[in-house]
Amino acid sequence: MTNIQQGGRVALITGASRGIGAAVARLLASRGMRVVVNYRSSRDEADDVVALIRSAGGQAMAMQADVRDGSAVLGMVEQVQAAIGEVEVLVHSALIPYAIKSFDEISWDELGGKLEQEMRAAFLITKAVVPGMTTRGYGRIIYLDTVLSRRPREGMIALGTSKAALSQFARFVAQELGPRGITVNLVAPGPVDETISTNAFDQEQKQRQVAQTALGRIASPDDVARAVAFYAGDDSGFITGTTTPVNGGLAMD
Repeated sequence: MTNIQQGGRVALITGASRGIGAAVARLLASRGMRVVVNYRSSRDEADDVVALIRSAGGQAMAMQADVRDGSAVLGMVEQVQAAIGEVEVLVHSALIPYAIKSFDEISWDELGGKLEQEMRAAFLITKAVVPGMTTRGYGRIIYLDTVLSRRPREGMIALGTSKAALSQFARFVAQELGPRGITVNLVAPGPVDETISTNAFDQEQKQRQVAQTALGRIASPDDVARAVAFYAGDDSGFITGTTTPVNGGLAMD
């Protein structure tokens, strides 16, 4: 709870102990935001992200909560409010575990469970921060989507289906919250290095993805973080209910 001073918007990033979430936390902190690094179980990694931010002159603190647990989410947001103020920027990047299986192999419990937990987490964290954003008349909400919600790939039915539901949920929330000065958008990466879904690729699959990508490489977490940072800032103030793909031209809509 220390080393957080006044000044700079308060940004809560879920699932920020590694990968995309950690990259987002570092970038937003470098742009002057006071960053809350949420984690579920990876305390040491979250502390490392905070230490790195502070060593670069930024402001950050780590906060534990399982975003699928309503009481834990409310408790986290209340602690943030008491320590540094209302959450003004929410980046929901926490990855809910899922089965990598074909339709033939997957069970309803695996598919339906992922769908339920994905939506539960997004619903709970959004519900928790919207009252404070409403009071301030300002808010930025960014959800992490995936290219798989529109471009299916074998074995990814659980992830793709749940993120497709999340993307539609975001549009409804955007429509309702717009009059309150709150924008809601999604960032949809393709394959990203250092993430669970991409680590499931073998080398041949990775090379095939690279060959199909116009820019000739797989994204890095920093590539995704820059798109998130745009939505998190004031330059995106008249943009809501949209999805930005970060896939290097793998899919062009």
